[in-house]
Amino acid sequence: MTMNLTVRAIFFLLATVLLFSACRSSKEILPPSERTLEYLMSLDPEILKTLDTDGDGLSDYDEIFVYGTDPLNPDTDGDGLSDYDEIFKYGTDPLNPDTDGDGLSDFDEIYVYGTDPLNPDTDGDGLSDYDEIYVYGTDPLNPDTDGDGFTDGQEIEMGTDPLDPNDPIVIRELNQINFDFDRSNIDRQARTALLANVEKLNTNPNYTIRIEAFTDNVGTDQYNLRLSVRRANAVADFYRAQGISSERMTVVGLGVDPNPCLNPIPGDRGCRENRRAASEPIHPFRFQPQFNN
Repeated sequence: MTMNLTVRAIFFLLATVLLFSACRSSKEILPPSERTLEYLMSLDPEILKTLDTDGDGLSDYDEIFVYGTDPLNPDTDGDGLSDYDEIFKYGTDPLNPDTDGDGLSDFDEIYVYGTDPLNPDTDGDGLSDYDEIYVYGTDPLNPDTDGDGFTDGQEIEMGTDPLDPNDPIVIRELNQINFDFDRSNIDRQARTALLANVEKLNTNPNYTIRIEAFTDNVGTDQYNLRLSVRRANAVADFYRAQGISSERMTVVGLGVDPNPCLNPIPGDRGCRENRRAASEPIHPFRFQPQFNN
């Protein structure tokens, strides 16, 4: 009987101590508005893991001991993004308002300009997002703002205007011509096409051209090679007669066209579309233009 009373007394005493401790602990947890960093650092780590003083979704423990952020400020670096979003949503640095160092805040990159806060040059054109927006007025999401075949960075390097599709003027292509079977003369249709080429070449005197001529697959390789040379020279002679200097032309006959005949003409011997001469523009610029279409 005495033993049972003693055990009961011990359990009662322990319960009283635990209850008192719990009450005391709950009284020690100050409201968020009254907490300081020093105060939080004085709390038991397990308690810190249950607190989120600034309401940013991160526990005070993680902010202090894992991420190094301010548990009293939901946006430690003041960039407009919560510490939680920076860490778990955008992968940006909650301690740095400009994670990629391009001069634009992480918030502006995400919500204003749509650029990548982790990449200082979102479109990869050689210009930082900041420079595109505030210095040159180009599109940080388009590497070739004016669509002239040169990236914005290349244009700045060349001294041309990245906002003007006609600076520099680019000859994308020149007309090619076709020949009748076993002929190398320039007919009326071919003359019209070549005159249009001459106009472009006169407007852009820094361009040179490579004239390549072909035949269809009728005939021997040796004969077709000679015929292709005659066709290439016929085009060059036409250009020279229109004032295009020989120094601007490279002339070559390549024999049989390696391309298949895609549009044969019924009753035509061979393939007219393969009996052709192309004038390939050679760009004078430091960079070769690249076109999407």
